[in-house]
Amino acid sequence: MKAAIVGAGAVGAACLFAMAMRGSADEIVLVNRNRAKARGVVTDLQYGVALGPRVAIRDGTYGDLHGAHVVVITAGLNEKEGGATSRDDPAGRLRLLAANASVYRDIVPRIVEAAPEAVLLVVTDPPDALADFARALAPRSRVLSSGTFLDSLRLRFHIGARLGIDARSVEALVVGEHGTSQVYAWSGARIGGAPVVPSLLPRGQDGESFKREIEETVRFANISIIEGTGASQLGIGIATARIVEAMTGDEGIVIPIGSYQRKYGVTLSLPSRLGRDGVSEVLLPDLDEAELAALDASAQALRRAREAITPGAG
Repeated sequence: MKAAIVGAGAVGAACLFAMAMRGSADEIVLVNRNRAKARGVVTDLQYGVALGPRVAIRDGTYGDLHGAHVVVITAGLNEKEGGATSRDDPAGRLRLLAANASVYRDIVPRIVEAAPEAVLLVVTDPPDALADFARALAPRSRVLSSGTFLDSLRLRFHIGARLGIDARSVEALVVGEHGTSQVYAWSGARIGGAPVVPSLLPRGQDGESFKREIEETVRFANISIIEGTGASQLGIGIATARIVEAMTGDEGIVIPIGSYQRKYGVTLSLPSRLGRDGVSEVLLPDLDEAELAALDASAQALRRAREAITPGAG
């Protein structure tokens, strides 16, 4: 099955690398405004592809998107370029929305013209608000955002690290926005069926401080990475590859991923069944009252951001 990536920057290259190494699709096409850059990324990677699953990778133009089952969109300003790297800024990634909406206004119609049947997977920050923007530009397309899948992996990692337990054994979700208003579903966090808080905390550990410290680390993980490397790319590359292979393999896995939620009027993340055609079912986890209120607030933040721009605005 064919997949494509639009955008050959740090995140696009990381997505291509992870998708090729995991065998997320049979064929992957990389498209970039500057085709020479896409060609360079593909040329560099193609020499190592023989050591992974059988997959064909190539650079191309928008016309080469034809036949792609899923198109991953990573094009646009990143957080460092767009000045979204302050822990004190409540807007967070949403600060990039206007600039990246301008990019999407150009590329989304070209993607849909070439691959009208493809599922669009928005990875560019802020992915949830941009997914809504893409839906307005391409109302007949199926549009998802990478959402809080990576945030949930980060949460599982840090819970496991604090408790000395492999992250793969941790069940924990982040829902809502992939951004500063994201919601940590502590009420459902489990390890081996036991609640993380308070049952599994070390003796003398205060539950609220445990949660607060981990939330702070997860919420600003991207900024910590950018401070060290200049771009947050590797984790989202692997997470994106996993999303793509769930679709190309029609797996029906349940992960937190962004799709349009009619109840909230925006794209945000909830646990969702993901397969060939995108999200087929959305599950509302058993959140407590505070978490439900936080989810409402997250949706409100996304609605305000969307209302600040329209597809026809200059």
